[in-house]
Formats: sequence, C-alpha cells, structure tokens
Amino acid sequence: MPSQHVTVTFTRAVTVAAGVFAPGHLGELTRYLPFELVDDVLEQTRTVQRRLRVLPSRVGVYFVLALGLFPQLGYARVWAKLVAGLTAAPNVAVAHPSEKALRDLRRRLGPAPLRALFEVVAGPLAQPRTPGTCFAGMRTVAFDGLNSIKVPDTDRNRSWMGRIRYRMGFAGYPTLRLMCLVETGTRALLGAVIGAPGDHSGDRDEATLARRLLARLAPGMLVLLDRGFDSAAFLTAVHATGAHLLARARSGRIPPVLQQFPDGSYLSELDGLAVRIIEADLRMHGGDGTQIADRYRLITTLLDHRRHPAAALIRLYHERWEIETAYLALRHTMLDGHVLRSGDRPGVEQEVWALLTLYQLLRMAMTAAIETRPATNPDRASFTTALQAARDQLITAAGICPHPDTDPAEPVDLLGAIGRAALATLLPARRARFSARTVKCGTSRYLHCDDGRPTTSTAITTFEICMHTPPVDLSPRARRPRDRNKPRTPRPPTRRDRVTALLRTDPRRGWSGTELAEKLQVKPHNMLTQLAEWSRLGFITRTNTGTYALDTPL
Repeated sequence: MPSQHVTVTFTRAVTVAAGVFAPGHLGELTRYLPFELVDDVLEQTRTVQRRLRVLPSRVGVYFVLALGLFPQLGYARVWAKLVAGLTAAPNVAVAHPSEKALRDLRRRLGPAPLRALFEVVAGPLAQPRTPGTCFAGMRTVAFDGLNSIKVPDTDRNRSWMGRIRYRMGFAGYPTLRLMCLVETGTRALLGAVIGAPGDHSGDRDEATLARRLLARLAPGMLVLLDRGFDSAAFLTAVHATGAHLLARARSGRIPPVLQQFPDGSYLSELDGLAVRIIEADLRMHGGDGTQIADRYRLITTLLDHRRHPAAALIRLYHERWEIETAYLALRHTMLDGHVLRSGDRPGVEQEVWALLTLYQLLRMAMTAAIETRPATNPDRASFTTALQAARDQLITAAGICPHPDTDPAEPVDLLGAIGRAALATLLPARRARFSARTVKCGTSRYLHCDDGRPTTSTAITTFEICMHTPPVDLSPRARRPRDRNKPRTPRPPTRRDRVTALLRTDPRRGWSGTELAEKLQVKPHNMLTQLAEWSRLGFITRTNTGTYALDTPL
C-alpha cells in the first residue's frame, strides 16, 4: 500500500512594534514591561537617541534583558532568538547586526536605564489575602546578601571587587555582593543594592548595604533578619521606618531581663529600644529516628505576647529562608552556574539590574496566575516552568500584546502561556523535612561542619519547643534606662586597632605579616589572612610582597 502523507500549513498573526523597533520585545513578558514604560525610562535617564538608528535604545533594553534568559549563548545567538519569530512575518524588516554592534549598543545604554526599570517593577506582589504572605496582618519580608555571583576575572573587575582568598588560595573569579529585600510569600524583590567584597567604600558589611534599602520598608511590614544584622543601631533604624522586626540574635548577646511574660518570652531593651526576647531549644525528630536540635534567641518589637505568642514567632522565623530560595532561582535556575559576561563595572551593573528585572517579571507572571486559584500558596508555582515558558514565548514572538490586533473583540488572555504552564505544573504542598547541608566546594567554610543531620531528606514527625526564661535582673543598672548623653565605656582595642598602632610607630617602612604576628602573639596564618582582607578594604596598603603599611603615613 503506498505511503500517504498530508502537509498542513499553520499561520498566525505576529503583533510587534513597527519598523526597526520590532526586535525589541520579551515575548509574553513584554506585557509586564510594555514599550511605553521602557521609552519613558529612557527619556528619564536621558539615554534615548535623538536620531533613529538601526538598533534603537529601546531594542537595546530588551536585548540586554534577553541576555538574561539565555546566559549560555553569545550575542549573535541571543539576537537570533529575538528575531526568530519575526522572520516569517510579512512587512517586518529584521536587522542583522554584528556582535560588535550589539556590544556598542550595550555600552551606549549603560546601567542607568536597567536600574531605573528595576526600581519601577520592584515591589510587593501578593494581595493581603494570598496564603503565606502575611502574619497577623503584617506582610513578611526579609533581608539577606548574596555573595556568589561570579564575574569575569579581568583587571577592571578585580580593581573594584578585589579577589577572594580561601584556605587553599585565591578564588578563580571575583564575586559580586548583592543585598536584596524580598517578600517571603511570593519571593518577589522589593529592592536591591550592588556591592563588592573588595570594594573600599565599606559596602562589604551586609548591614551597611541593607541600610540603603530601609526606605523600602513601611508600616504594616514584619522584617525577618538573621544573625548578621544583630546590631542595636541597625535594629533601631529598622524600627524607625514603622516596620516591625523579628531577628535572630548572636549567641554572645546577653540582654537584660526586665519583665517575664506567661508564654516564656521576656521584655528587654537594646540601646533604649524596647524589645521582646524569645529563647528556646528546638528539637526535631525525623521519620528515620534521627534527631537534631538548635537554640533560638529571637529579638522582636512585637511586645504583645497575647497577640503574637512566642511559639508562633518561632515557627514564623523559618520563613526567612524563602529569600535563599529566591537566590537559588536567580543564581542557579536563571544563570545555571554561568559567569556573567561583562569585563568592567558598568557592564556588570547593567547585567545584574537586567537579571533582577527579568526575575521580577517572572514573579509577576507567576503571582498573577496563582491568584486565580484561591487558597493556593505562591510557593507551589515552579520558577523553572515559568522561565522555560518565557523562553518559548520569546523565540516565537508570541503573546507580546494581550490580544491580537486582527480580532479586537476577542477576550483578553490575562493568564497567558506562562501562567497556564505554572498552573499546570503546581508543586505539591511544602513538606516538613530536614536534610544534611551538602558541601560541594572544597574551599567552603562549611567543609568540616557536622551538625548531626541525616545524609538524605527526612520527614519531620515531631517538633518540640522548650522555652527558656532567665530570671528578672533586679540590679539598679539593668532597671535604669541608659543615658544617651553619657559617654560609653571604652571598648578594648581590637586586633586591627593594635596593628594600626604598631604600624604608626614606624609608618614609613613595610611591616611583614610574620613580624606583626610575632609582636601581637597571634598565629601567622590568621594574621596574614586578616592583613590581606584589610588591604582589600583599604585600611592598610600592601607595599610589597608580604609587607604592609598605613594608607596615610603620619
């Protein structure tokens, strides 16, 4: 019997911008970043061109964003993705620029438009009724830093980032420091700042970077903080924004006990800031018989123990880790472990702002889809699915506008292909489980960490909370509020103070690390590590191989 076949031809309408602006799109994500918004940002940042080019600035913005969707591809291949769905469209003239022309387009734009775009789209996404986004009527948000985004190892990048030194030597690539404020329920970004571990501006400290985001806080928010932000001055600054806070304290902090509460917490104060302290031992039992334990000491400005019981706040603090999931999506799902492309600071900043903007657009599409399903937690939407759907829509140039111009009467598809894909692949509800911290990097500081956890993921069968309430401190010093006009008791000199004092005794010669270690009675390895760090931060200067002096000799 002879073989038979049928050829079917499919046609579809492609709605894009006119003329040379046609390649400037993000597929369906263009709905959340429309042409008018990009044009307005270009006008505000004064980067819009006054004459029409073959590669307009608006097209450049969408091209830089598309680079974040395909981190493994070069400029020419990413451009081919942008125009792949336009080549068959009638009356659409598609340019074929060289890679040099695309690089020049990036340089002409600079980082300012991409940063402005991110600041426009950044913000909370969930409604107050969305599950998992609020506690006692307050929107939960979290600060944290990300220090593992790698950039090319060029002289220009090293000049402002420095180099990271581990036990076994220097890291292969400089790494960027990113500080974000995240809505824990949807993992959406409320704000971000860029720093560098080797930057001499002081931005190496997480709390210093986070201060630049305090303006993003507002009354009605509850900020979750880890031990890196346990500073009375920083906590006071957070409280001054009108937001409440729930922070984990360092083990060395011993706050005074002013009043005990029935739930096991107690009233205290930090430099005049009234706070409530919660101390508890946590023990979890796994389904395989394993047990792990930890101690929490939490600081909160929620002083009413009746409205906000201690046990509820302890369970809530676990939501702070949602920011780590956000960083996982940014660093591994989007970048897939790739190093950034740019060899200088303006290019790196432009690329990072584009990645953050693209990440936020994906979260906007996912949240819009989830909220069509009442009582569905946003953490069930798959970021990987949304990312793959966005890539498919960009390649086919589909869904750029909510409805085609050929049939204006057709109802607007607000859900879109990305939303439908997210709803079709909802993850199961979050399970209570724990597993071992897996160390895959030989230079990790957690290489020899043994916390007794099992090697595989284990379901939690029981969760015990044992409160600890110290006795009330009846000493007059603890009951009397601190006089802010009275000078503090001088603190003992730190090691850096001692090194600085020693360098000042002969500021015009270079001191070796071994000599300084011997005079200060410390281990040479520890001294050499700290000297290298202080020189990267600009506190001292490396005068030669292994020798150091003050930056400004007296």
